[in-house]
Amino acid sequence: MHATKKGICWRLFLFSCLLLESSCQEFGAQTQFICTSVPKDMDICAATLQNSVPGEDLKTTVMQLRETVLQQKETIMNQKETIRELTSKLARCESQSGSVEPGGRRKETGTKNTMGDVSRGPADTLTQLSQTLQSLKLRLENLEQFSRSNNSVQANSLKDLLQSKIDDLEKQVLSRVNSIEEGKPGLRNETEQRGRVESTLTSLHQRITDLEKGQRESRPLDKFQLTFPLRTNYMYAKVKKSLPEMYALTVCMWLKSNASPGVGTPFSYAVPGQANELVLIEWGNNPMEILINDKVAKLPFLINDGKWHHICVTWTTRDGVWEAFQDGVRRGSGENLAPYHPIKPQGLLILGQEQDTLGGGFDATQAFVGDLANFHIWDRKLSVGEIYNLATCSSKAQVGNVFAWMETSLDIYGGASKWTFEACRQLN
Repeated sequence: MHATKKGICWRLFLFSCLLLESSCQEFGAQTQFICTSVPKDMDICAATLQNSVPGEDLKTTVMQLRETVLQQKETIMNQKETIRELTSKLARCESQSGSVEPGGRRKETGTKNTMGDVSRGPADTLTQLSQTLQSLKLRLENLEQFSRSNNSVQANSLKDLLQSKIDDLEKQVLSRVNSIEEGKPGLRNETEQRGRVESTLTSLHQRITDLEKGQRESRPLDKFQLTFPLRTNYMYAKVKKSLPEMYALTVCMWLKSNASPGVGTPFSYAVPGQANELVLIEWGNNPMEILINDKVAKLPFLINDGKWHHICVTWTTRDGVWEAFQDGVRRGSGENLAPYHPIKPQGLLILGQEQDTLGGGFDATQAFVGDLANFHIWDRKLSVGEIYNLATCSSKAQVGNVFAWMETSLDIYGGASKWTFEACRQLN
């Protein structure tokens, strides 16, 4: 019994020392470990109580320690809740397949590609190469007809050279098909091989374009169309001059496309600080839209049937009133499209691509695919009769007073081609 009592007293003594040390650390004081001698016959418990803090101080210290522990526990719980909330938000962000751009346009994550064409598998690559070769062959046939009619020795020699290069390209495509079918290791060099083929195609485009220049003298400068055969981020045409400040406008053009989903971006006008100052776009499964100062109006156009269509859009800054015409007939109208916001000057007008930055940031998934001709812009709202005259190729049809369709007004890049076109004589 005496030994048990003595053990309890020793435990109480050690516990008192620990409490003293903890309380000193809590209040930032320096601690000391004090040894006290106890007579052999003296009760250890009594000696401990004599040399320890008084009972009230001990109780206060214990309460302070308990309060500190509770505060730290509450802090830890709050931090855990914050971490849980942030983790939940991060999971939701990662699970989303896309985000919504300003102006209501949905943009899918991972589709952006401003350094090259859209990523393609072997089958898609072969399909696009075949389309390019067919386009080159068709242009070559036109050049053959032109050379026969002009009996040009130089044109014939260039034609033979181009035909030889096209034959070589077809052999490369055939070799690639065989490699895919047989699963040869040579597919590891797909990127390098594709680069060589596309480099050769670009060279061919340039040679044929130079040869086609010989036909310009035999046609008016406005009787042409632009063709964008592939959905890339490097085929486009740039208008040489900017647009003025406009409080009203009418934009009209002929379009032909069977691209799906969406024909892409026939034109985009960007100014410093606003890439979507004036844009016409049909992207993904969305209807065609016109954007002014990044504000959106959906247009009731149905044009991706592979036929030529004449479209016009009119707009005034007063109340943002707009009207949409297809083939000379008004198909829709609305208001509150960027009201009281004039179209800003000193921008860049691009045909065939949507600008994410001034003059660049092209996205292949938003590129226009098809044919475009007779693109005109006015700084006023045309009447219904004036638009009908344009759609029916009337002799009374006017040309744009802000931008008129002329070969000399455009710079063409990336292999987009020019063809002779005369509205209403070549329709469908």
